[in-house]
Amino acid sequence: MSAMPFGQCQQWFLVVVDFIQRNRKLHAMKFSHFIFRRALMVIPLLVGVLFLTFMLVRVGGLDPVGLLAGPTATAEEFEMIREELGLNEPLWKQFVIYASNVLQGDLGESWLSNRPVLEDIGSRAIISLELLFWGIGIGTLIGVPLGLRAAFRPNGRFDQTTRILSLLGFSIPTYWLGLVMLFVFFYLLRWAPPGMGRISLMVSPPDFVTGSYFIDGLISANWRAAYSSLTHLVLPVICLAIVSAAPIIKQTRAIALEVISSDAVRFARASGLRTKTLRSIVFRNSATPIVTFVGTEITGLVGTMSLIEYVFAWGGLGQYGLNAIVRGDFTAVQGYVLVLALFSVLVFLVVDIIIAIIEPRADLN
Repeated sequence: MSAMPFGQCQQWFLVVVDFIQRNRKLHAMKFSHFIFRRALMVIPLLVGVLFLTFMLVRVGGLDPVGLLAGPTATAEEFEMIREELGLNEPLWKQFVIYASNVLQGDLGESWLSNRPVLEDIGSRAIISLELLFWGIGIGTLIGVPLGLRAAFRPNGRFDQTTRILSLLGFSIPTYWLGLVMLFVFFYLLRWAPPGMGRISLMVSPPDFVTGSYFIDGLISANWRAAYSSLTHLVLPVICLAIVSAAPIIKQTRAIALEVISSDAVRFARASGLRTKTLRSIVFRNSATPIVTFVGTEITGLVGTMSLIEYVFAWGGLGQYGLNAIVRGDFTAVQGYVLVLALFSVLVFLVVDIIIAIIEPRADLN
């Protein structure tokens, strides 16, 4: 059989390269269309979020007129406040006004701070995101490996220990966990600072760059502020990591066990593949449901985080929302619930995009 001429080989090589490039462009176009379609699907969801937020606050038992007017107000004063808040209008008209204001970036004015709610939320959001990032990040880095290792050796000593720790993490109330951490590490051992904010009262905050005292301290070379903020960050992050790691361990173990019992993995094991290769196959097939669960866990931790912020006087968005609910700040509660709902929608959108990236079998059509 004669060898293929060099020119023909070069021609076939160019055809293969052209095919690969076309395939990549096609995949990129499909991925762009996928993101665009997901973004379009978010629009009706956002309308539903607006309506649910609007109705939830109004049927939740809050009486903004009574709270603002006070117990000694007259009927005329009640009516004047009701008219000022627009609560004398029909419900559908109140919703139209509310939706129009939200689209213009106006969430109203807080009765407690006398500042725009959007401004209050914006100044506190980065504070909560810092805590959430470290808490869920450490919880995931602990929970996923422990869950996978427990699944590879089911009913062993390590698996039983991990399940007990996970059960304890589920059972401990968040508020109580924060108080115990403060009692042990601050009051008894004196290893940690008191739960009185994000930085010591004796240390000046660093120049504002990102809103995170720790990062801003590093950027501005304010080492004292960076160290103080780091020491104040440790205990609340540990609490949030424990709360997040417990369900991640449990769910990762369950997902991995299901993958291990699948026909594909059993065939790979029967084929004599190495343990390292088998673990890699299990991890790749478990990645998609694990990412989905972690996304769900992030949205659930936002509510849990408000209790941790309250214990450590963190001053973040969770503490702001909790204070607004306790004190009946109608406008602030409405803005807080709306922002949490929008954050959840954004998290699930990001999860869909991550799954489309890490899962080659994902349907992008």
